Amino acid sequence: MPAPASNLNPFARKAPPRGVLRWLPGLRLWRTYQRSWLAKDVVAGLVLTAVLVPVGMGYAEAAGLPALYGLYATIVPLLAYALFGPSRILVLGPDSALAGLIAAAVLPLAGGNAERAVALAGMMAVLSGGLCIVAGLARFGFITELLSKPIRYGYLNGIALTVLIGQLPKVLGFSVHGESLLARAHGLVQGILESQTNLVTCAIGGSCLFVILAFKRWAPKVPGVLIAVVGATIVVGQLDLAGQAGVSAVGPLPQGLPAFRVPAVSLSELSSLLAAAVAIALMSFAETSVLARTFALRVGEETDDNQELIALGAANLA
Repeated sequence: MPAPASNLNPFARKAPPRGVLRWLPGLRLWRTYQRSWLAKDVVAGLVLTAVLVPVGMGYAEAAGLPALYGLYATIVPLLAYALFGPSRILVLGPDSALAGLIAAAVLPLAGGNAERAVALAGMMAVLSGGLCIVAGLARFGFITELLSKPIRYGYLNGIALTVLIGQLPKVLGFSVHGESLLARAHGLVQGILESQTNLVTCAIGGSCLFVILAFKRWAPKVPGVLIAVVGATIVVGQLDLAGQAGVSAVGPLPQGLPAFRVPAVSLSELSSLLAAAVAIALMSFAETSVLARTFALRVGEETDDNQELIALGAANLA
């Protein structure tokens, strides 16, 4: 006797779980976790850690924040999404697509004060996280369908250009200042023409880029980013390039985590941050939703856009 049609369709919607498990898909997955997954999950976790450490610190600097807080932002959001996220493949962390938007909203209000920038960015995370949770509870997950692909691609390409112009001087070994993209681009060209390039720093950055692209093309299963990060760290440390060749390094980091507290901002600053928080919530969910659907199609699972919103909000709040 043939099976019912719903059992033949891998995308058929199942009855939603009840109680706490309804809001914590990570706990549901833990109850059905298979021991055969553990080895690959450990390897993926090690690679992800090696990648997220420099990436998180780089994106924090691109957003106008101290690099240390990019490291903090790679820890707790991962744990939050592991509990609230419906995808068992997707992970959350600092995002290059949002770095420019955060910088545009925070830096003018911070006035060059790093501690103020941290407080403002923290409050914007709280606002965007709260908006995502409210939208998820109100079942507004369909909202990403209203964003056309040209809008998303145009925004992402613009952010990619902004991050490229902002980070390229650091690869070349000097820094530029400017509030606009054109001002930073002018500083980049001027620095190159004035021979401010640090050849050792440029060689390290170029070598890392070559290793990453080479493995991506000829050995895609090998974690090229991990090899580049570990190799560059060993070379800089063993040869003392930070002290002798003028290579800029992050240096020692303080131990422990910062104290949890609600960021103190004024009402005028709060109103200025709200518009940026709405844009961040919308764009981050649009990107997360696309990735979640892509991974779900690969493994034959269904997606839950409303739960993705709640998970994204929980990660931002955390």
